[in-house]
Amino acid sequence: MLHIPAPLECVTDGLTVFLAGGISDTADWQAQVVAQLAELRFTLFNPRRVEFPEGDERESERQIEWEWRHLQRADLVAFWFPPETMCPVALFELGACSAADVPLVVGTHPDYCRRFDVVQQLKLRRPEVEVHCSLDAVVDDIKHFVTWATSQR
Repeated sequence: MLHIPAPLECVTDGLTVFLAGGISDTADWQAQVVAQLAELRFTLFNPRRVEFPEGDERESERQIEWEWRHLQRADLVAFWFPPETMCPVALFELGACSAADVPLVVGTHPDYCRRFDVVQQLKLRRPEVEVHCSLDAVVDDIKHFVTWATSQR
């Protein structure tokens, strides 16, 4: 598993998945995903840091650049929108990714405040993308993609 702020140069030519979605003021849902995917062989880009120096503009810039580079590199981008916050950065990233040709897995907690908007926007831009209501369903789709993509290589 690859975590921020590891440089992109550490990545092999293997399959890559980026975990996109809420970080600030949310539960560490990424840890649950990492645990559920541990048996699969691929590189997981996880932008959640153990500790983040809030208010440090230089570190915030590094974080944003790291995420941008790794979103460009990912073979799959998996989004989870938890209920604690609106996740404006993740919404921006979802918009960018939905306009690109990258495979997506998307889920929102049923109580996520912008669930309706995520569902409707994806229905228009990427109708093939189902918006899941549970993190387990997102993990299942990641597993399916990794298994399929690995068999194609």
